[in-house]
Amino acid sequence: MSLTTKKVIVPKHNIEQVAQILNNGLKKEFEFVDVNVVDCPDLTQSPFNLAASGLGGKTTIVDVGGPPYLIPLVQRDKIYSFELVAGLGTQWSTEHAFIIGAGAGPFHLVGQNCELMPNVLLKMNDSMQYEVIKNNTHYSKVNDKDEYKLNKSTSTQFSLLGNMFISEGKSGKVLKIEARKRIGEDNFVTAIRKVLKGHYGDEPVSLGGVFIIETGKAKLHIMPDFSSKPLQSDDDVNNWLRFFEMDAPLVCLSVFHSHDPDMDLRIEHTHCFSDHNQGGHYHYDTTPKDVTYLAYFNLAESIVRIDAPTESHSIGRD
Repeated sequence: MSLTTKKVIVPKHNIEQVAQILNNGLKKEFEFVDVNVVDCPDLTQSPFNLAASGLGGKTTIVDVGGPPYLIPLVQRDKIYSFELVAGLGTQWSTEHAFIIGAGAGPFHLVGQNCELMPNVLLKMNDSMQYEVIKNNTHYSKVNDKDEYKLNKSTSTQFSLLGNMFISEGKSGKVLKIEARKRIGEDNFVTAIRKVLKGHYGDEPVSLGGVFIIETGKAKLHIMPDFSSKPLQSDDDVNNWLRFFEMDAPLVCLSVFHSHDPDMDLRIEHTHCFSDHNQGGHYHYDTTPKDVTYLAYFNLAESIVRIDAPTESHSIGRD
């Protein structure tokens, strides 16, 4: 498959400085905040259950496709794979590619539209192609009775759009963010992103990783099957989506950028899964006094834009 690809190198930022900026800035958003640079714990262990242990090595964020392939009407030919994204995202330069993030599931395999939680480790084989070593990917779907189900995915395919953090899955230094009792108006990811934007301005800081909503509840959505009616506005999209309040603990895979360097990026995207059959697209916690977040993030060294729509819009990006 031949896809347009654009790569931008992100300015190199000092992770200790980023930690200090977040530790100071997030105090306006949460009653308790503690941000440090630590050695990454083994993320294959519970409660994270990721496909690789760390977030280190060469790091990049890939933005694949986009909402214009879903809205106003679905473009069913937009099918991708983790193997392809790993190759384009790493420029075929790493032995391992660990991919986590958020995207649209393989509707052509599942039988309907769904939310995807990419969580897969790949390794380059002797033919210089990536193949799966471990796949802990999940997807969630909802029927017309608003009954939802979280499923384990055995496929490496996805569709329409994806926002993913790629690393080599190695150990190394990461940002550890602990936050409790939200007092600001923004969700956890947006609060972090705005603090970074306020300090770095138009110099992008791009982060990817995992956070756990340890206590409390959160508002998530699950896309139903595709709309036969064109979705022309955010109101149309919100009336089409199915929203649910879901329970901690939720493991959330997240990528976000403090600034879009003219690449038509989805500025933040987070999908969550759990071991109690709940998961979907994260919006915000609904119990600010009770919520507890624990996050591990790493800085992306580059951004790779894959198969960007030639005609874009801002609908459906919340």
